[in-house]
Amino acid sequence: MTQQRLKDMDWMLEDLALSVPRTRHVVVLSADGLCMARYSTDQDTGDRLAAASSGLKSLAQSVAGEFPHSTGEVRMVVLEVDGGFFYLMAAGDRSYLAVTADDGVDAGLMSQRMRDLVARIGAHLSTAQRLPEQAT
Repeated sequence: MTQQRLKDMDWMLEDLALSVPRTRHVVVLSADGLCMARYSTDQDTGDRLAAASSGLKSLAQSVAGEFPHSTGEVRMVVLEVDGGFFYLMAAGDRSYLAVTADDGVDAGLMSQRMRDLVARIGAHLSTAQRLPEQAT
């Protein structure tokens, strides 16, 4: 995904953040934990959230394997912690949307707005699978 395409998504990430009161951070990440786009956060925080989100996605995949007929795909993870909420949603092929929000956020509205955003830009969020470098 090119930097320009990511830059073009800034307004959509901003729209999500501004349309749901109490939203703190919005991050788009690859399945392997790289921050691809962010809103309302600095680069270090975006990188930390992306890495943590990737780890949570892996844990959720392990839990999904315990359900009969599960493919192990993670659609959404929601954590409630002291001070707020964390949301992680599949957003495209090998891409995820992560959002943090303060206590008092409307959880239903957040889920709906995240789904709306993913429906609008999910195809643009797909990332190619990373292959190991070949020895020469």
